[in-house]
Amino acid sequence: MYFDYIFNFSNLFVLPFWGAMILLPNWGVTRKVMASYIPFVILASLYAYCFVTGLDADSLEAFSNPSLSQIAAAFADEGIAATAWVHFVVMDFFVGRWIYWQGQETNIWTRHSLAICLFAGPLGLLSHIVTVWISQAIAKPTVDQPVSSS
Repeated sequence: MYFDYIFNFSNLFVLPFWGAMILLPNWGVTRKVMASYIPFVILASLYAYCFVTGLDADSLEAFSNPSLSQIAAAFADEGIAATAWVHFVVMDFFVGRWIYWQGQETNIWTRHSLAICLFAGPLGLLSHIVTVWISQAIAKPTVDQPVSSS
């Protein structure tokens, strides 16, 4: 039963951070909050708790040399599913924070990549990488354009 609370808490905990990164990326409070590791300490601690209480010797042994069918069967257990979900939430949030800071440092638009990352982390990362490539290609002077010599 308490794994339901952990699942819900982890989902709700990250939403204000995602909202701030997507909707208010240049707000000073967003920058200050996203500079902190405290949200990650909280989530990683929650993950550690899930890991210790949600996994037993049999599940750890199954994960040591897993097959897809073993993983699928293991995720039927609420403790293992909650542990995996918190893992996903932490890692997607961490990647989202990295995308956010990349945008802040390079002035590249990241809202679309962050929104995608919120729901599908690796696709949001891919979106950001493609956005960076496109931005760099547009910013490069072409051979026909003279480069100013100031």
